[in-house]
Amino acid sequence: MPATIKTTSGPAGARILGLGHYRPNNVVTNRDLIARGIDTDDEWIKSRVGIAERRWADADETVVDMAEQAASKAIANSGVEASEIDLVLVATCTMPEPIPAAAPEVAARLGIDAPGAYDISSGCSGFVYGLGAAAAAIRAGQARNVLVIASERFSGWLDMTDRSTCIILGDGAGAAVVGGSDIEGIGPIAWGSDGTQHASIGIDADTRFFRQEGQAVFRWATGQMGAVGLEACERAGVAPSELGAFVPHQANLRIIESLAKKLNAPDVLVARDIVTSGNTSAASIPLALSRLAEAGELPSGEPVLLLGFGSGLAYAGLVVTAP
Repeated sequence: MPATIKTTSGPAGARILGLGHYRPNNVVTNRDLIARGIDTDDEWIKSRVGIAERRWADADETVVDMAEQAASKAIANSGVEASEIDLVLVATCTMPEPIPAAAPEVAARLGIDAPGAYDISSGCSGFVYGLGAAAAAIRAGQARNVLVIASERFSGWLDMTDRSTCIILGDGAGAAVVGGSDIEGIGPIAWGSDGTQHASIGIDADTRFFRQEGQAVFRWATGQMGAVGLEACERAGVAPSELGAFVPHQANLRIIESLAKKLNAPDVLVARDIVTSGNTSAASIPLALSRLAEAGELPSGEPVLLLGFGSGLAYAGLVVTAP
């Protein structure tokens, strides 16, 4: 008789225990970009994408450096010791080389001994995918606590002659510690992809610069992502009007406003971190979420809708309980 494979089980639910974020010190305003010779103006940028300024890393500041900073704060805010973390996930698409992954190095820097560690390359939806994976690992008894980080350094991939991209992207990192809970704090994930449009966002093979078909992505996001947000709420059993906050990917202020309207919940707090942080891809959701919490604007214990979408084209939404 063949051997029976055993499995494990964990707590009934999972929840975010603590948040942290990091933004580089270099503030780059729209007027700074104009001074660099970019053919644009402050009003054009604000009217098109809603950005007043963004942060760019120092020349020697890496994806891993920023991830470490954000994760250190998340661990401190969670009340969990580094020795109690069993799994480290890093969502990023801006490592300078495809290998090695960021997660093992970040874990070592933080003093986390021999955790499971891997990177998630899903662009702007990466952090939400990471939360889904973290919650599943905890419920399955594969980890006690999971550190989920998103860190991006787009300033090293920009074509400074392309005003459609260099004005948008910024650098930064955000992180969350996820642990077990008797009461569910991370809802079912609503995810998917449209691989027929995979070429809409990417890195040019010849120039190594970031590129995107902005109008195509705008139409896709405003036309499709509202329904994904509503589906995530439905799966979690939370009406949009019951949300404490809505934190979508900070791609474009016009996209954010469009998606917020489709929730039909005008009193819900909407994250607009893009105004001062720019588009930080996978880092944008945890960065915005953590900044709201630090400012005392995120209502603890309230449900929050997270909605990521971008390169791939891949997307993911879920409802979490604010720590």
